[in-house]
Amino acid sequence: MILGIGTDLANIERISGTIDRFGERFLTRVYTETERRRSDRVANRVESYAKRWAAKEACSKALGTGLRMGIAWRDMAVSNLRTGQPVMHVTGWAADRLASMTPPGHEAIIHVTLTDDHPWASAFVVIEARPVPVDNSEA
Repeated sequence: MILGIGTDLANIERISGTIDRFGERFLTRVYTETERRRSDRVANRVESYAKRWAAKEACSKALGTGLRMGIAWRDMAVSNLRTGQPVMHVTGWAADRLASMTPPGHEAIIHVTLTDDHPWASAFVVIEARPVPVDNSEA
C-alpha cells in the first residue's frame, strides 16, 4: 500500500548561488557526509546537490509534513547503490514519523528517483508499506 507520495522541482542556479554565498555553512546544514562525498566527486557537482535537495523536499512531502514539525534536512539522505540507483535513508524525526505511518505487520520502503535537465533538478518519492513475510519455518 502507498503511504505517501512527494515530488519537488529545484532550480540548479538557485542551489549554485546558495552554495556560492553560504558555502560550508549551507552544505553542512543540509547534506550528510555521504551526500557531500558523492556530490563533490562528480563532474556536475551542483546538479548533484540540487537533486538531493529536491529529494529531501519530496521525502518530507511524502512523510506528510513538509519541512516542519521537527524534521531536519539531514534526517533525510540519498545514497547510491553500485548500479547508480538512488536510495533514500531516514533518521531522527523523519524515521520516527515513518514508523508512526507504517501499519503493524508492515515494513516501509522508500522509493526515490532523481533527474536533472539544466536549470532544473527533480525528485519523486513514494513510500510503500509491504507486509512483513511470516516465517513458517518454526511451525
